Amino acid sequence: MMLVPTYVAASAIHGLGLFAAEPIAAGTIVWRFAPGLDQVIPPERVNDLPAHARAFLDRYAFESAFFPNGLLLSFDDTRFINHADDPNIDNTGIDSIARRDIAANEELTCDYRELDGDVAFVGGA
Repeated sequence: MMLVPTYVAASAIHGLGLFAAEPIAAGTIVWRFAPGLDQVIPPERVNDLPAHARAFLDRYAFESAFFPNGLLLSFDDTRFINHADDPNIDNTGIDSIARRDIAANEELTCDYRELDGDVAFVGGA
C-alpha cells in the first residue's frame, strides 16, 4: 500500500505513471505490504482464472522474494510505477523506500529487476 499521497497521470516514460502529490524526503517508506489489502495470489488460483484476469496479473502482479508463495498484487495505484535504470524508489528490501528526495509532481520510478529479476518490461531504458 502506498504510504505517501500520489496521483496517476500521463507519463513521459510509458503510458500512465504514478506521481508524488507532495515532496517525499529521501529515506521515506513509500510502500509497505498491507495484509488484507495487498494480495499474494497462489499459483493454483492464478491457473483457475479466466484469460482476461490472468492477463491483468501478467501485467500488474509479479513474483517477489519477500512474498514467495505466489504473485504480489498491490490493491492501489502502485501498478502505475514505471521502470527506470536510475529510479527514485529502492525496492531491494521488504519496504519500498525513497532513494533520494522526490519533488512534488515527480514521477515515481523503480528498477523492475529489483522486484523480479525475470521481468520483461516496456518503457524506461
